[in-house]
Amino acid sequence: MATSSSLLSEEQFLYSICLDLFTEPVTTPCGHNFCKACIRQYWDSNDLCLCPMCKEKFHRKPALRINTFISEMAAHRDQCPVQPLEVPCDIYTGMKLKALKSCLVVPALKRHKLIKPVENLEDRMCKKHGRLLELFCRTDLTCLCVLCFKTDHMAHDIVPIEEEYEEKKVQLGKTEAEVQQMIQERLQKVQEIKHSVDLSKKEAQRDIKQCICVHCDICVGTVMGAVSQLEEALMREVRKLCDAELKRIQLYTVDVTLDPDTAYPKLALSEDWKQVRHEGTLKNLSDNPERFDSICCVLGKKGFFSGRFYYEVTVQGKTKWDLGVARESINRKGKIMLKPQNGYWTVVPRNGNEYKANAGHPVTLSLRKKPHKVGVFVDYEEGQVSFYDVEARSHIYSYTGCIFTEKLYTYFIPCNNAGGKNSAPLIISSVNLQNGETYSSK
Repeated sequence: MATSSSLLSEEQFLYSICLDLFTEPVTTPCGHNFCKACIRQYWDSNDLCLCPMCKEKFHRKPALRINTFISEMAAHRDQCPVQPLEVPCDIYTGMKLKALKSCLVVPALKRHKLIKPVENLEDRMCKKHGRLLELFCRTDLTCLCVLCFKTDHMAHDIVPIEEEYEEKKVQLGKTEAEVQQMIQERLQKVQEIKHSVDLSKKEAQRDIKQCICVHCDICVGTVMGAVSQLEEALMREVRKLCDAELKRIQLYTVDVTLDPDTAYPKLALSEDWKQVRHEGTLKNLSDNPERFDSICCVLGKKGFFSGRFYYEVTVQGKTKWDLGVARESINRKGKIMLKPQNGYWTVVPRNGNEYKANAGHPVTLSLRKKPHKVGVFVDYEEGQVSFYDVEARSHIYSYTGCIFTEKLYTYFIPCNNAGGKNSAPLIISSVNLQNGETYSSK
């Protein structure tokens, strides 16, 4: 008869997943041992990374270490196999099948699923588990009995699951019947509502035929006239609101003069530093750090580090220009991209009557007419830069949500004179205040 030591050693080397001897045995952090290939395949086929034995969960796949003790002992048993008892092989096979029929359960099944019986178990096991049959035929009877005891214990655990499943199935059957009844009631109500709507529709059509017909052209003309009047009234209200807003912000008018030290060498400034135009002749000026050397622009002399300020510029007679504000640290040498990310908040006309705001991606503006005088208002703390058509008393565009952390300077580009077509200057203008007075920055 086999000794207790042979029982213990044989059971230890039977692996719980593949029911075979260990191959490359590894140990998990929870202390259980598995074949390296089997535990990796088990983790790859499941959503959760857990131990198949104790169900301990791991947040990530743990590092696996070779269990040298089991590996050496398994190798020793391969060299010294246990001799089978003088018992017919079919007896082992029958006992083996009895045990396996109670333990062959798909690992991924959950408690709410029904465990399906295994068909043609003997033929399938002979094909898929030939090595296991060979192991049972050569192992001792005591080891097989231990395995049968464990699998029978697993079979007892399956019974409550089947009973629970049957109860749930009955409950779901009742619920399904109730849902079907509710659906039928709802469908009946829908049919009743549809029938009522159809009757109302027929009555409405009959009433329409009895009405006096009005000529279609007269209806369209009446509607268009009403829409036109509504649009005019709406525009009047918008102009009133914009006029009130413009009068309010004009109270923040500041004195703006141009800074000749920043002017591009092809620009000509007036003696009072209020006008700038493009001459086309490159002047021999000192190349100081503040001067622009590649784009025909000029900054205002005074910078603003807080508060609100407003100024107006006459653009009449020009086909192209840029106006706005720029931060102190802008790049003044080489190529310049006018956008807020680079420290520029500007509005520009392009291609005749097309106007754009350089807000990262250019924003096309819809203006009813070409402005002759543009007002620029800045609220430093609110992070706002707004542009207005002064004569039309209308709003052009606003940059909002800006974050200012350094001085802001008024910014002017008269653009190339285009052979005389754009030779008119940009003029820093006087501002007509609300009380009828004129604020002159001279």
